[in-house]
Amino acid sequence: MSSADALDDENTFKILVATDIHLGFMEKDAVRGNDTFVTLDEILRLAQENEVDFILLGGDLFHENKPSRKTLHTCLELFRKYCMGDRPVQFEIISDQSVNFGFSKFPWVNYQDGNLNISIPVFSIHGNHDDPTGVDALCALDILSCAGFINHFGRSMSVEKIDISPILLQKGSTKIALYGLGSIPDERLYRMFVNKKVTMLRPKEDENSWFNLFVIHQNRSKHGSTNFIPEQFLDDFIDLVIWGHEHECKIAPTKNEQQLFYVSQPGSSVVTSLSPGEAVKKHVGLLRIKGRKMNMHKIPLQTVRQFFMEDVVLANHPNIFNPDNPKVTQVIQSFCVEKIEEMLENAERERLGNSRQPEKPLIRLRVDYSGGFEPFNIHRFSQKFVDRVANPKDIIHFFRHREQKEKMGEEINFGKLTTKPLEGTTLRVEDLVKQYFQTAEKNVQLSLLTERGMGEAVQEFVDKEEKDAIEELVKYQLEKTQRFLKERHIDALEDKIDEEVRRFRESRQKNTNEEDDEVREAMSRARALRSQLEDSASAFSADDLMSMDLAEQMANNSDDSISAAPSRGRGRGRGRGQRGGRGQNSAPRGGSQRGRAFKSSRQQPSRNVATKNYSEMIEVDESDEEEDIFPTTSKTDQRWSSTLSSKHMSQSQIAKGVDFESEEEDDDDPFMSISSLRRNRR
Repeated sequence: MSSADALDDENTFKILVATDIHLGFMEKDAVRGNDTFVTLDEILRLAQENEVDFILLGGDLFHENKPSRKTLHTCLELFRKYCMGDRPVQFEIISDQSVNFGFSKFPWVNYQDGNLNISIPVFSIHGNHDDPTGVDALCALDILSCAGFINHFGRSMSVEKIDISPILLQKGSTKIALYGLGSIPDERLYRMFVNKKVTMLRPKEDENSWFNLFVIHQNRSKHGSTNFIPEQFLDDFIDLVIWGHEHECKIAPTKNEQQLFYVSQPGSSVVTSLSPGEAVKKHVGLLRIKGRKMNMHKIPLQTVRQFFMEDVVLANHPNIFNPDNPKVTQVIQSFCVEKIEEMLENAERERLGNSRQPEKPLIRLRVDYSGGFEPFNIHRFSQKFVDRVANPKDIIHFFRHREQKEKMGEEINFGKLTTKPLEGTTLRVEDLVKQYFQTAEKNVQLSLLTERGMGEAVQEFVDKEEKDAIEELVKYQLEKTQRFLKERHIDALEDKIDEEVRRFRESRQKNTNEEDDEVREAMSRARALRSQLEDSASAFSADDLMSMDLAEQMANNSDDSISAAPSRGRGRGRGRGQRGGRGQNSAPRGGSQRGRAFKSSRQQPSRNVATKNYSEMIEVDESDEEEDIFPTTSKTDQRWSSTLSSKHMSQSQIAKGVDFESEEEDDDDPFMSISSLRRNRR
C-alpha cells in the first residue's frame, strides 16, 4: 500500500473524480457498441474497491440528450450494482439541502433517504450533451436523481443571474465546500461573468477552514472571442477546479498563477473523436482531501480501447513521392499500408497482459496530400483492415492545408477557403451557420433574421430535437419586425421598407441581450407547441380509458367473491428515523440546524493576509505502474530511407511524454506542500 493509504483516516475524504463518460456513444456499432458501458463498470468498480466516500462526475454522463432505453437500463443496472449496499457513509452534509437540490422532487441527498440503501453517493452536474431541455426542463440525470442513484446539483434556474450555493460536507475535522455549475452556452456565461452576474456564495462561519472545490463543464480552450470561459473569471478563493467538457486527459492539477488555484482536467473515458487530444491515455482520479491539503492519484483505465494516430506529409518526401509519377498513387497506398501495419504491431504489444482491453484498436493515419497529389479510394483501402481495426471506414484521413492568401481582384474560390476543420476542435452548429452566411452571396444573405439567432435555433433543432424551433423563431422575429414597421408608420414603398428592416436588424445584432431574449421566447413557443401536440395526441384515448374503467368497475361490483385489498407485504424493517449511521446525521434535512448563512464572494478580496493562516498542500501521484518494454522505432521510416515529419501519438507514448513538475517529496507525508507557492494578494 502507498503512504497515502496510511493517512486514510476519519478526517480524510476519498473522492473518485471522472468526467465525460458519454454513456451510449456508438451503442449501435457492432464493434464499439459496449465500450462506454464496460468503462463505466470499471470506474464504479474502482470506486468500490478503493472504498471512496463519494463519486464526483463533471458532466456528460450520457452522450445523447435523450438516451436510449438500453443506455438508461444499463446505467441504472451498474449504479445499483456498485453504489447500493450496507457500508455506512462516513460524512455528513451540513448545508441546507432544500437549496442544494431545490429543483428535485426529493430535495435531500440520496443516502439519507430511508427507502434507499446507498453505500457510495454520486454527485454530478450536467454537461452540454445531457443538459435540461423541453417544457419541464428535464434531463436524463433527473431520471437517475428521481430513482435515487445520483445527486444532481449545480443547476441554474435563472438565465439572468447565477448564485452558486455550495454543498457543505464534513468528515471529522475536514470540511469541503462543493460548488457546481452545469453546462451553460459559453457565450451567454461569458457575458454573465463580464457583467458580474455570477456569484459564488461562501459560508460566513469559519470561511478560511473550508476546502473549496468547484466543478464546471465549459470550453476551457479558446474557440472564439467569447466561446470559452477563461480561468481568470473564476473566484480566487477556490482551491481546486474539476474541469469537464475537454476530452484530453490532463488530470494532474496545474496551477493558475494569477488566481492561485489548481485545475484538474480528467478528460473523457471514451474516444469520441479521432483527434490528437483523445490519443492521450485515459485516467480517473482518486482525490484525497484532509484539512486544506489534497492529493490526486491517477488511476489508468484498463478497458479503454487503444487509439493510435500518426501524421504523414507527402510533400516532405520528394525522393519517395513524385506527383508526376503515373504510379505515385500505388506508392502512397503501399506506404500507408506499412504505417498502419506498424501501428497495429505496437497495439498488439501494448495489449499483452491486459485481457480486459478490447482486441481491435482505433487507428487513424492522417495524410496531407498538398503539393499536387491525389487521394486514393478510402473505402477500397479500408477493406484490408475490416477484421483488424475498430474503425475501418475512417482509418485514413486525407487533408490539405488551408490557402493562406488569395490574389486581389480574382474571384475567391470558396472550395479552397473552406476545408474540413482540424480534428480535436469542437465544431458547433452556430459556427457553421455563421460561416455559411459570411461567405454566401448577397442574394442568399439574411435580411430579416440574424445569423446568431438562426444558429441558436438550428442548434436546438439538431441537439434537442426541437422540430419547431426554426419555424417559431422566424414567426417571432417576423411579428416583431411587423410591429416595428407599424409603429414607425413606414410608407408602402419597397425600398424604404427594406432600408428600415435592415436598420432594425442591425440594431438587434448590436443588442445581444435583446437577441437572447428573442431566442428564448422562440424556444419557449416551440416547447409549448410541442407540449400541446403531445397533449392532443394523448387526449383521444381519455374517453376510451374512462369507458374501460367504468366497465371494469361494473364487473368488479357484480363479483361477490371479490376479496379485500391485500395488506402490505415484506417491509424494510426500519423507518427513516432508524437509519443509524448512514450519514452520521441527526439534524433534520433543510432545518434550522442544517441551514448555513452565506455571503457573496464579491464583497471583499479573498486572498488577503487573514485568509493565509492555513497550511495548504498538494501532491500529484502519477504512479501508473507502467513500463516501456518494447521499443517503438519506426521500421517503415527505416525501410523507406526517409525521415518523415510524422507525429506518432499513442496513448502510452503521450502519457509518458508529459512531465509534471513536483515539489520536494516528504517520506512521512504524501501530501506535497505548496504553501511556498502561494503569495498574498495586495
